[in-house]
Amino acid sequence: MNIRLKPLHEQVIVITGASSGIGLATAKLAAEQGARLVLAARNEEALQDIQRNLDAGGTVVTVVADVGQQENVQKIADKAMEAFGGFDTWINNAATSVWGKFEEVTDEDNRRLFETNFWGTVYGSKLAAAHLRQRGGAIINVGSAESAAPIPFHAMYSASKHAIKAVTDVLRVELHKDNAPVSVTLVRPASTDTLFNDHAKNYLPSAPMFPPPVYTPEAVAEAILHAAVHPQRDVYIGAAKSMTKMAQSFPRVYDWVSEKFLSKQILSGRPDGNRQGEMYSADHNPGSYGRISGSTPGPKLHHSLYTKATQHPVTSTALAVVGGLAVRALLKSRRH
Repeated sequence: MNIRLKPLHEQVIVITGASSGIGLATAKLAAEQGARLVLAARNEEALQDIQRNLDAGGTVVTVVADVGQQENVQKIADKAMEAFGGFDTWINNAATSVWGKFEEVTDEDNRRLFETNFWGTVYGSKLAAAHLRQRGGAIINVGSAESAAPIPFHAMYSASKHAIKAVTDVLRVELHKDNAPVSVTLVRPASTDTLFNDHAKNYLPSAPMFPPPVYTPEAVAEAILHAAVHPQRDVYIGAAKSMTKMAQSFPRVYDWVSEKFLSKQILSGRPDGNRQGEMYSADHNPGSYGRISGSTPGPKLHHSLYTKATQHPVTSTALAVVGGLAVRALLKSRRH
């Protein structure tokens, strides 16, 4: 089915997890493009400030919501209907995290993580699919490089992103089978400089740090909004594609890299271990909301060349051909 999506300036876009990081960067860029926005997050004060900064004539409304609670997600959809008569794109971005060894993280924390990351995405996707079946539009779920390539000390977060990938893929197939005019996209960012790790609960002896290369939240926001206008199945940002290929094609090599390199890069050595984070409340560090970028040390990349290339049909086809030839050559060499 040929799905046609509206230009951004004609769209109403719902964004969860909109009070910082990727969600806020996406909201800001969408507002600059003339979209009307429904922004959801747990921190009311941050949402009010964001609304004041972005609003132009009533084009931004906010909802205080915890996406781990189904009735809160319904509130978001109700607000979109009340303010704008519906929505065209629903972006499931809200997420939480816990760092620690698998055996040390409590079941309570693991359940809380799944309530936000997985069930929040499920609740949002169900509401969006029901609304968009007739209207048409896009569902964009923010996964991770960890949707296929898990990393040490992040077992349940990786598991939640694996689960989101499965739900996203099945929903896409079922909507396509029904000829529903809905694009369903999984966005897979690699390491991104947000407040993600500042908000995470941490069992580790030091502050966790994503391995390089690190991308800006704006690089991810650009990819998300491109998918809101141009239907795409998967969007990889930065090293996410190469991590996925390694984990899927050479799992033993990926295990070795994870053990020898990734685990050491994650343990930054900075004193910030064993803290509660924002899993259960958005009030522990209220000053961290309303900010797009985090405090990840080192250089940040503002664009992903791979992502940019795949957004253009000719270049995307060329990449696919080159990738196919490379795999064929590798398989041939292994037979000899």
